[in-house]
Amino acid sequence: MPLQNRVNPLGELCAVEPRGLFLGNRGGRFHRDDRTLSRRRWTSRAWICCRLAFKGRHREVWGKSYTELFFLDEPTALAAGHRPCFECRRADAVAFAAAWARGQGLGPPPRAGEMDVVLQAQRLIGREKRRHRAALDALPDGAMIVPDNDAPLAVRGDALLPWSFDGYGAPRPRPRGIDVELLTPPAIITVLAAGYRPHWHPSAD
Repeated sequence: MPLQNRVNPLGELCAVEPRGLFLGNRGGRFHRDDRTLSRRRWTSRAWICCRLAFKGRHREVWGKSYTELFFLDEPTALAAGHRPCFECRRADAVAFAAAWARGQGLGPPPRAGEMDVVLQAQRLIGREKRRHRAALDALPDGAMIVPDNDAPLAVRGDALLPWSFDGYGAPRPRPRGIDVELLTPPAIITVLAAGYRPHWHPSAD
């Protein structure tokens, strides 16, 4: 029986078989000793997206340490409000922070904690996922939307890719001149627009 630790673009934790390409966490442990969840879904503002393997480390998933989470790919993690980890994904995290600074017109790139404060406000409203209205024409590749409360769609070029835990479905034409419900936090949209390139699941190709 899979654990309830697969994350969808709305940030929800689900119990399904596919694990995806990335690992992550939300600042610490929030699972019980019996490897089930309470109502808690995070322990701090540090929501990160990590590599599945790093320096040969081995760990028991949902053991005595933090609550491991899994993502189909990086656009999924970004939509849920996670950023690259500065330890195991140092190069990506530095590129992410640099794009954040470019997009926001800042000087030096922000520290992880500074980004986490912004992301916490943009990804949640109470305990629920915060959604944002945006013009579809203005969204960069890697943004994730939900049209009319339907299944999530990823923006890629002139297409919208239906999301699932197994991968992306057949591309749909990208409409023009409409507003949509945006799942990806606006600050991350700015990062993507400033040139950060997320790692996609192979089904997106």
